Amino acid sequence: MAHIDYRILSLLSPEQAHAFRAIPLAAENGTVVLLGDEASPKNEAQLRMLLGKTVQFEEVSASELDRELLSHYPSFQGTTAKPEKQVSEDSDIVRFVQKVIEEAAQMNASDIHIERYETSARLRFRWEGQLVEKYEVPVLQYNAIISRIKILAELDISERRLPQDGRIHTQIGEQHIDIRVSTVPGKYGEKAVLRLLTRSESHLQLANLGLGESEHTWYSQAIRKPNGIILITGPTGSGKTTTLYATLNGLNQPHKNIMTVEDPIEYNLEGINQIQVKEAIGLSFDSVLRAFLRQDPDIIMVGEIRDLPTAQIAIRAALTGHLVLSTLHTNSSWDAITRLIDMGIEPYLIAASLRLVVAQRLVRVLCPHCKTKSKTLPYPTLQQEMGLLHHYLPVGCEQCYYTGYLKRRAVFEVMPVDASLGELIKTGQNVSNDYFSVKKLGRLSDNLVQLVLKGETSLEEALSHIEG
Repeated sequence: MAHIDYRILSLLSPEQAHAFRAIPLAAENGTVVLLGDEASPKNEAQLRMLLGKTVQFEEVSASELDRELLSHYPSFQGTTAKPEKQVSEDSDIVRFVQKVIEEAAQMNASDIHIERYETSARLRFRWEGQLVEKYEVPVLQYNAIISRIKILAELDISERRLPQDGRIHTQIGEQHIDIRVSTVPGKYGEKAVLRLLTRSESHLQLANLGLGESEHTWYSQAIRKPNGIILITGPTGSGKTTTLYATLNGLNQPHKNIMTVEDPIEYNLEGINQIQVKEAIGLSFDSVLRAFLRQDPDIIMVGEIRDLPTAQIAIRAALTGHLVLSTLHTNSSWDAITRLIDMGIEPYLIAASLRLVVAQRLVRVLCPHCKTKSKTLPYPTLQQEMGLLHHYLPVGCEQCYYTGYLKRRAVFEVMPVDASLGELIKTGQNVSNDYFSVKKLGRLSDNLVQLVLKGETSLEEALSHIEG
């Protein structure tokens, strides 16, 4: 047999090559060609899982394969008898789980989903907001994979009837990654979701969030004030937590006492006192906030204002000399005012304590390698109003995993609360577009339209956030 590149051979360890009776010959276009005998195809499912690619076999006789195995993997001992699959199964599972985590980190995936169905199981990555199927997992190995993840997360591997939560701390190269693990029981087996949280300093910098020049100026001024409330709003998955952590990272100074109450704690920040909510023992947002006020804080971060008691204590803290950062699930910056009023907060207290509201979205950016220009206008009236003569469509290629989008960027609507806006809040009037133009700030919809005009995102992607 011709010489094989060692990089191809290293796709399988000696133990794996002998256990699966396969030798990698070539790898291209998502397929690995393997040398094998008539017994080798029985291992196809396990090899697909292990290699993360489809496999093809080039068959030779059993005796010839044995000679090639000894030639190319001479370090493996005990090859006179065929080793049982179970001999290498545990180490294969360990390698597979590690490979999945490394691949997800390299792809900048936010989540790993592992799920079992009646006759199949699969593993998917959430990449740039979309789930992308990566592996078909052999059903016989599924429970072993879940158990390996539980061991890493220090969970009870014998408990399969109840949900469990844990964390994994790992390092890939020079990158430190925290992984939040959640398991829930399903009809055919447990489902596991792993959320990857990078500790990269560049990831948590205000300058890297994507705020426009005017937006950054207003936001920076607001977070430097000694007191008041700053709210970050948007639906789930819009990047609110990242904005909060980047803000805390910028404010973290030795002379500041910063305290946070979160559910869950997403990132560990050195020099900041972080408290995890535990409702089961009475450690709720409002109870922790009450305790914070006796801890001499300068800055308080509340993961989310969910109810009236939490909102009341947050406003009380802001009015008594503390800077409070928090989030709300609303669609626009002005909706945050309405939401607080609906909770039962008096408008005059909102006007007195609120300093700034940010609404944000994470928008998928078109893949520059495959996007295509189109002059066909599916919404003629709307596109005429937008001044759109053409737009770009997602196509899909190998670079973007055939999604048509390569990354995401944050889009913001920043609403500073000054005396004039405070009067509107107290009298129950709505904010007008003129207010934003005077401040040289764009509404969320305006900023989304600008991305379409620049060809950075598709019309459909922008409209999904404008309408949502």
